[in-house]
Amino acid sequence: MISFEQALNRLANYCSRAERCVSDVRQKLEAWEIAKGDQDKIIRRLQQEKFLDESRYCRAFVNDKSKYARWGAYKIKYALKKKQIPDELIRESVENLDPAENREQLRRLIEQKRELIKGKNELEVRQKLIRFAVGRGFVLEEVESVLFKHESI
Repeated sequence: MISFEQALNRLANYCSRAERCVSDVRQKLEAWEIAKGDQDKIIRRLQQEKFLDESRYCRAFVNDKSKYARWGAYKIKYALKKKQIPDELIRESVENLDPAENREQLRRLIEQKRELIKGKNELEVRQKLIRFAVGRGFVLEEVESVLFKHESI
């Protein structure tokens, strides 16, 4: 077991290397068997000293998952919900996604996947593409629109 000050210093270092959310920090504290009261004090202190900021974390998460992992809005929302981010922050952060950029990303994602998918016929290939894109968190109507608008995909 580690002391209050050791935990605070380790977590300040942990939070300074990358954006973290309260649930990430709380997991660490629970693994180190820090008392619940001390956990709350450490989290408040990290927030006061700007090591921990849920809003900043949420914006960075949405940006990274959208641009680099190529996730759609639904998958991003679900992942943030699992991290116990408040609904208001999730909604604000996801609303900032550029719809045109998101649609173009979906189109490129489908094109790339289309080259890898095998199927008995075109219907089966399209079904696999739809399942893939919806699994990535994109809206079904948007996926169908991209698929059926670009018959060459």
